[in-house]
Amino acid sequence: MAPPPRDSWGSRLGVILAVAGSAVGLGNFIRFPGQAAQFGGGAFMIAYAISFLIIGLPIGWAEWAMGRYAGQRGYHSAAGVFHCLVPWRGSKYIGVIGAIIPLVIFMYYVAIEAWTLGYTVRFVRAIFDPTLRFATVTDSQAYFGRFVGSAADGSALRPDLDSLLPWLAVVFVINLVLIYRGISAGIQKVCEIGMPVLIVLSLLVLARVLTLGTPDPAFPDRNVSTGLGYMWNPGKTLVVGEDGRTIAEVVDADAVRQRERADAMAAATPGARVERRTMLSQLADPDLWLAAAGQIFFSLSVGFGVILVYASYVGPRDDIVLSGLTASATNEFCEVALGGLITLPAAVAFLGVAGVAGQGTFGLGFNVLPMVFSAMPAGSLFGAMFFFVLFIAAITSSLSMLQPGIALLEEALGIGRKGSVGLLGTLTALGTGFVAWFSRDLKALDTLDFWVGTFLIFVLAMIQIVLFGWAFGIERGWEELHRGGAIRLPRFFRPIFRYVCPGFLVTIFVLWFLENVVGLGRAEPSSYVADLFEKGEPVAWLSIGVVLVVSVGLAVTIASSKRYADDEA
Repeated sequence: MAPPPRDSWGSRLGVILAVAGSAVGLGNFIRFPGQAAQFGGGAFMIAYAISFLIIGLPIGWAEWAMGRYAGQRGYHSAAGVFHCLVPWRGSKYIGVIGAIIPLVIFMYYVAIEAWTLGYTVRFVRAIFDPTLRFATVTDSQAYFGRFVGSAADGSALRPDLDSLLPWLAVVFVINLVLIYRGISAGIQKVCEIGMPVLIVLSLLVLARVLTLGTPDPAFPDRNVSTGLGYMWNPGKTLVVGEDGRTIAEVVDADAVRQRERADAMAAATPGARVERRTMLSQLADPDLWLAAAGQIFFSLSVGFGVILVYASYVGPRDDIVLSGLTASATNEFCEVALGGLITLPAAVAFLGVAGVAGQGTFGLGFNVLPMVFSAMPAGSLFGAMFFFVLFIAAITSSLSMLQPGIALLEEALGIGRKGSVGLLGTLTALGTGFVAWFSRDLKALDTLDFWVGTFLIFVLAMIQIVLFGWAFGIERGWEELHRGGAIRLPRFFRPIFRYVCPGFLVTIFVLWFLENVVGLGRAEPSSYVADLFEKGEPVAWLSIGVVLVVSVGLAVTIASSKRYADDEA
């Protein structure tokens, strides 16, 4: 069977911006600051930087090389790439994970994308109607609960501006229309416009945040400088109560002043004591490394299967080492220099370190920041700009998530883009409806995010780096990486590809599995495992059913494909 006409990128800049757009998303502006806040800032940044060098860059480059190699041989899906690189009948079924992950993530990611659009419009309305601003964190928490329907299943599906339904319909249609236009006319065009707009608006919001100073003179410790110190200082001092719980985290660039402030807080609380957490003591925490490694996967879109597919449309003489490095650097700039420097300092300036620590991803982004922007001068304008930045970041990411599935259907069944978008649009509409309906406590969204957005990503990332270093072969992989390249990687990356990165990933994955699935080191396994095997939570099992339906459907598609069967004959 002849493959359908090949799509392609319009320029090298286009593919770089598209890959960067795929990586730059809500994880940069919401998840990254939330993780940094949860793990105390500076120590997390060290683990994050090491993870970036050891797993982020190597896996990204491996995906670029394997994707282009297979693309030059007519394969443009993750299943096709695996089928091309490993001469084994079962390899294409392992590769299908690279389509399952982005398809299922798309089902709940567009719901979060709809949150950002709804909040953007809410802040625009608040410019003209001050009653729509959030006076306290409690106000914004209550609004978020109503908006997403966390109190009861189906309660977010109301036809009004302060609920999920209208915005979900809008973003779903926008995604399908732009994806239907193809790689160069749709995905590339959006990223070429969206990425510069995102950076410019982010810089404007950042300038406003960094000039906040000390918003409330009654709380001199609540200022931008403290927020920056919280993010970058690897050491901190805790004030701990009699029950062992942390009362306050004290962060200051000056160690003596930090200790003095902590001693004063402890003296004011009967039974409290001061504990010093050094950089080394924090880096000994395996949870910190698990969080840092997980954030890298989200940051760079490695392990999603997206880069494999995008790279398959790259020309044989393009410099993929430089392209991969540029896309990664763009993402890191947006994450660390924009997302981190906007979110954490702004929140600390108004709520202090104690009010920010442990907020979590959604808590910091959708409970704390709405109040923060409502409280600052001209805050409604800057709040609208910030959430519009989130919307742009989300849509440049979500556009990439259907392309692996589209490539698989086009390749396996020989159908055109219209048919593949129609099939996947129907499938993901049902999945998104499932997530939107089972909204109580965001159970469906959280379950899918854990088992697909964390567990399967780890699995696929490990498979890919082992495939590159051992099955594809480091010699062939090294040659493909540098084909047409203007720069060459240092040779010390060869053992990193083959030994260091896989070993680091296996260690991280085993620790993660033991803690979150087995429950080692905890009183019990994680809530996600308990929901399935102890509580028998119906929505959790239905969410697993959604994943299985997608998996079986794609596996049957591959099994019925004459394209793969002819190659194996």
